[in-house]
Amino acid sequence: MHMADSPKSGMPPGTLPMLILRVLQSEALHGYAIAQRIHILSREILAVEEGLLYPTLQKMLLKGWVTARWGISETNRKVRFYELTKKGREELRGELSEYHRFTQAIQDVLRTA
Repeated sequence: MHMADSPKSGMPPGTLPMLILRVLQSEALHGYAIAQRIHILSREILAVEEGLLYPTLQKMLLKGWVTARWGISETNRKVRFYELTKKGREELRGELSEYHRFTQAIQDVLRTA
């Protein structure tokens, strides 16, 4: 079996903040819902581990990219809902631009080498 054929539990380094910002662009979500949304939207290829998700969210709070408020989840549990800020929207635009620039460069090398 090729490595590409086996499911991966992680994701490329440095992409988690961009993915979190992107899923929060449409609505405020709690941590577990963020991880689930990324997993589902990636056709169940990307898995966000708790040990990485919450420290990343904390860093994003400190940078002002997201805000957090306490609320009740759909399972009636007290959870923190994270919401994108204006600064977070700006960061997302920048990260997407850089992502597209690098993926285009990689595609150019793969296509022409």
